[in-house]
Amino acid sequence: MKQRLRAVMLRSLERAVAAGDLPALEPPPFAVELPRQAQHGDLAVNLAMLLAGPCRMNPRAIAEVLLAHLADDDGLVQKAEVAGPGFINFFLKPSAWLAVIRRVLVAGDDYGRSDIGGGQKVLLEFVSANPTGPLHVGHGRGAVLGDVLGRLLAFTGHQVTREYYLNDAGNQMATLGRSVLIRARQAAGSGEPFPEKHYQGAYIKDLAEQLTADDRGRRLLEMDQDQAVALAAEFAAAKILEGIREDLELFGVGFDNYFSEKSLVTGGAVAQALDSLRQKGLIYDQDGATWFKASDHGDEKDRVVVRSSGEITYFASDIAYHLDKFDRGFERLIDVWGADHHGYVPRLKGAVAAAGHAPEDLEVVLVQMVNLLRGGEPVAMSTRAGEFVTLRQVVDEVGADSARFIFLTRRAEAPLDFDLEVAKAQSMDNPVFYVQYAHTRVCSVMRKAAQAGFTPPEPAAADLSVLASDDETALARRLDQFGEVVAAAAANLEPHRLTYYLTDLAGAFHSYYHTHHILVDDPDLAGARYLLAQAVGRVLAVGLGLLGVSAPEVM
Repeated sequence: MKQRLRAVMLRSLERAVAAGDLPALEPPPFAVELPRQAQHGDLAVNLAMLLAGPCRMNPRAIAEVLLAHLADDDGLVQKAEVAGPGFINFFLKPSAWLAVIRRVLVAGDDYGRSDIGGGQKVLLEFVSANPTGPLHVGHGRGAVLGDVLGRLLAFTGHQVTREYYLNDAGNQMATLGRSVLIRARQAAGSGEPFPEKHYQGAYIKDLAEQLTADDRGRRLLEMDQDQAVALAAEFAAAKILEGIREDLELFGVGFDNYFSEKSLVTGGAVAQALDSLRQKGLIYDQDGATWFKASDHGDEKDRVVVRSSGEITYFASDIAYHLDKFDRGFERLIDVWGADHHGYVPRLKGAVAAAGHAPEDLEVVLVQMVNLLRGGEPVAMSTRAGEFVTLRQVVDEVGADSARFIFLTRRAEAPLDFDLEVAKAQSMDNPVFYVQYAHTRVCSVMRKAAQAGFTPPEPAAADLSVLASDDETALARRLDQFGEVVAAAAANLEPHRLTYYLTDLAGAFHSYYHTHHILVDDPDLAGARYLLAQAVGRVLAVGLGLLGVSAPEVM
């Protein structure tokens, strides 16, 4: 509707110019917005205010000229009035809103799809948890956020590649190998103590048991320490990654590519990236270490890229990795990170800028922590002791649909309370049940109509003007907003906007369902209400699909 009213205003401006009532000029970009108060109309336009300077006229006078030449050829406007310093408030006819029912039913699963991305190539990196342990519940929030961002971006005309970055190099891999090897030795009766700063948790003991299940594995206990640690790390990382992939698949999350940090190191990409920065005067040596001039590019201080021991830092690998993304032809990089990486953002943007790329081409979405509850009481967890709730445990208990939807009920940067009892409840208190149940109600109407031998009208032939109640117009207005919500969620990297919208639409339909009988005796009214319900169900299904959540027909 905003697009249709925008077109009305542009035609009105053309007519005013042609009549000589306004000077010829290029139309400025203007806003068509929802007024803050319902009594101010359905939509408000600020075009007259933006024309005041170029036209050298009072904006209210310009607004009156535009209304005098209003090009409402489609009969959308019931009333229009000038307000405040020059806003034009429009009150639209109910029939204008009801036309969305036909658009929804004709477009079907493509309703809300757009090409605002223009085919832009996007590399979306998310999860990227170290292959040193199973995914915990916090990883689940970042996983579904990244997955839904990918769906939204693809739906709005972007070329999206989803990537998981494997931190399979560095100290954490050696620590993993030692952790598993020591547990294996303990199981064999060595009696040696387990180091405090190594990986805890029962999964390490399980890996040690799997490692020594055959003769080849048992020979590791007699090998040279460094060789045994390397082999144990390789074995454990492969097993952990296999489990991570299975957990993500169960959660409905997939990747186009798994990218290895080790490949950057062994393939020379890290050294090449650092050499390139050194040639630009952005790398220097001090105190035996190698530093990047991060402070020249927005960071609070310079950062080490190669330690005095010769070990490459995570930052050095990340520089090479992100430059490799650009080298592969991606125009826009989106990373989904935990909120504890907040301070890491400016230094990586600085490195991107230093390499000759626009820092705004790298966007980082920070995901806050998840507070896991059961019946309102916190669930105790300690990552240091290796005691945490895994993503697999949550999905097994509450289901993927419920977990995905609840993870998206708040902004990424806001902490999230996740109550296991609420998440698995088959009641209206469960937000995903609330939305899915609205879809099943639509399906129930369809089934009852079929059982009664009712044949719904074709959308193009139906008389929608019989939908005269405010509730019906309000539902149509919500349906009209879907494309805008999807586009905004994609553009702002905020999937929670879609979750809010679906909850609001479901609530409006639940209320309508209780207040109005759909399959009434009047065949014209029954047909129109049937199509309205069908359109609501279609939008709910498309929206849930973008969230990776099912739209059941029966619950």
